[in-house]
Amino acid sequence: MSRSDEIPVPQPAQGPRAFGLPGTLVQRWNALAVLACGATVLVLGYRHRWTNDDALIYTRTVRQILAGNGPVYNAGERAETSTGTLWQWLLAAGSSVPGVDDPLRLAVALGLLCTVAGFLLALDGTRRMIRLHRPAGALLPVGVLVLLPLCATWDYATSGLESGLSFGYLGGCWWLLVRVRSEPERDPAPDPERDRGRESPAPRGLRHALTAPGRALPATAFVFGLGPLVRPDLVLVGAVFLVALWVVRRPRPRTALAWTCAAVALPGGYELFRAGYYGVLVPLPAIAKEASGSQWGYGWYYLRNTLDPYLLWVPLGLLAAYGVLHLVRVRRGSRNGSGSGSTGESGSSSGCAPEAARGADAALVAAPVVAGLLSALFVVKVGGDFMHGRMVLPALFLLLLPVLLLPFGRAAALLTAAVTGWGLVCLVALRPPLGSLEDERIVFDSHSVYQQALGAHHPVSQYDHTAAPRDFTLVARHALREGGHTLVLRLPRDSGFPLVPLAPRVRAPVAGAEARLGLAGAVLPLDGRVVDILGLGNPLGAHTEPVSHRKAGHEKPLDRAWILADLTAPGAPVPRGVDPRRVRAARHALTCGPLPDLLDSTRAPLTPGRFWSNLRGSWSRTALRIPPDPLVAERRLC
Repeated sequence: MSRSDEIPVPQPAQGPRAFGLPGTLVQRWNALAVLACGATVLVLGYRHRWTNDDALIYTRTVRQILAGNGPVYNAGERAETSTGTLWQWLLAAGSSVPGVDDPLRLAVALGLLCTVAGFLLALDGTRRMIRLHRPAGALLPVGVLVLLPLCATWDYATSGLESGLSFGYLGGCWWLLVRVRSEPERDPAPDPERDRGRESPAPRGLRHALTAPGRALPATAFVFGLGPLVRPDLVLVGAVFLVALWVVRRPRPRTALAWTCAAVALPGGYELFRAGYYGVLVPLPAIAKEASGSQWGYGWYYLRNTLDPYLLWVPLGLLAAYGVLHLVRVRRGSRNGSGSGSTGESGSSSGCAPEAARGADAALVAAPVVAGLLSALFVVKVGGDFMHGRMVLPALFLLLLPVLLLPFGRAAALLTAAVTGWGLVCLVALRPPLGSLEDERIVFDSHSVYQQALGAHHPVSQYDHTAAPRDFTLVARHALREGGHTLVLRLPRDSGFPLVPLAPRVRAPVAGAEARLGLAGAVLPLDGRVVDILGLGNPLGAHTEPVSHRKAGHEKPLDRAWILADLTAPGAPVPRGVDPRRVRAARHALTCGPLPDLLDSTRAPLTPGRFWSNLRGSWSRTALRIPPDPLVAERRLC
């Protein structure tokens, strides 16, 4: 085990001043580089502020929470539609402040602030990392210049989604890990034999107890453990950073156990709540998108859809070559005992355990790179997304963390010039395509598409989304004005929006079955029933088997017969375009096999017995899949 008396505290090495400038000017240059990059993100993110339909999914749940109906999309139906759990609750907390009347505007502002904070923390973390082993010289913004010219970076600085929180989380994790590496070890435990004859230490106050080295490590582990609450796939990132934390500090088993408990306390507790409250182990969109499945070909296409339009292979290849050459130079210098930048020269390994110090340094640099590669691999595995660049950005951000800044030198200056040249070309000439590069997979520039569809340059309010005269909006508002207890049903291939009487047991003034879940949730009142015909917010649709693979997360279009069987009474008129035989089969199937329990897990009153039943059946319920065809489902289940 490493101790503070075995491994000295890493200190910045002394050396010549870069550019021949005084140390004060160098420090100001470095601070300016960090702040200028943060300001660029702030300005470009604000100029590209917008929101999409998925952001409205978050804000309806937030409005339900504030109305006292719980974290649900429909009152009386416990379905978890928010993928970013922590983002949902942050918006709910912020929207409870007097004066905040539109959670969507709050999501834009908070997302932008989180993005800027994430970049600033990441840049400062890289600056601190370099100062561990390099002279206090000037730093060049290199890796960050790969991110700043990308349209996707500007777009998802806001968007109303949890992307901004993801940037903040990743930047914060990196900053904390570097801080852990740079601070001294906690004082060794008292040893009577060792301390015999020594002078008793002076009493220490409360301030020292709270700020002494190592006191913040459980809190650091707690932050690393928040990954799955930011986004479920970020559990990989949190796990990698926790392993790096262990390698850097090499704690006793009891201490490591305490860190693990701190990391899993909140995610584990919320997972128990999720299983008992919703009856499944993951948010409903994860089931609808089959996040445990594999679609490697589509995922590779999605990755290329992000990298190819910007020619990102060029700067990434240059940075990779620089990193390999640097590693070769460091290893050669380490063997000779005099290499520039080696740990033997930095002062961090002068002592009894240089190998341990080198291992900690390697873990520090490797953590974000490994986490980024795993994140990219997961995105490719599940088939990517339909929003250009959105799911690739976290992986790209992680990969670039160790090289966001580079110490001044001839190679770094040449690399900076090359990346800057690429960035200028990217800013002037390179833009993502509005739609797919090919017909095999639907991926589009979501920001531009929503600007065109809504006729608003900055659609940042709920009004911006509901003011456009869309067919569903017009029909739903007509149904609300008429006061009929009706279902607005979107027919296949957009062939109409007929009104169908709801069953008396459905406690909602109106229901709407629509593909744009967020829009329907914004148009219908909180006591209305929103039916997602793509399964993201529908407990029944999410558990059907996928029938399409062209648009990520939209592979489960729900047969309208299921909706009519679930929400209308027997004998109700069946609209033209829906087969009455399939409606009858769906009615029968809903009474067979596991389907009654699936519906009860979300709609039955939440008593202690119901909570326990949901908890016990959450595993099998999460794995449940039913045939999308009601005729097949009836034969298989009944």
